[in-house]
Amino acid sequence: MATITKKDLVERIANRTKMSRGDVKRLLQETLDLIIVELKKGNRIEFRDFGVFEVKERAPRLAQNPKTLQKVPVPAKRAVKFKVGRLMRDSVEKVPPAPQPIAEIKPSANGVHVVVNNAAVPAGG
Repeated sequence: MATITKKDLVERIANRTKMSRGDVKRLLQETLDLIIVELKKGNRIEFRDFGVFEVKERAPRLAQNPKTLQKVPVPAKRAVKFKVGRLMRDSVEKVPPAPQPIAEIKPSANGVHVVVNNAAVPAGG
């Protein structure tokens, strides 16, 4: 599994769209900045079938320090939540097919054969 960075995305978008990397980088950064601005205002950002970003208010609560077992007050805070859209969920849930073996050895009436891409080849030749 790989980590894809903003730089990687800029490169891929530039290659696909034939836009300059600088233009793509500015456009992507502007998009991300606007998402932050709108979330800060309390607005909901919806990308149909992709997902929804929204700010949720977390109530104050009491937590417990695992080392000392002492109760600690946790203040209320705002947190960004992302709810996955249908298209993304369906895409990510699909498990890629297992890789098929390139060759397998099978006994036959005429001896042992190696099967490569569903075509039998006599072993050793």
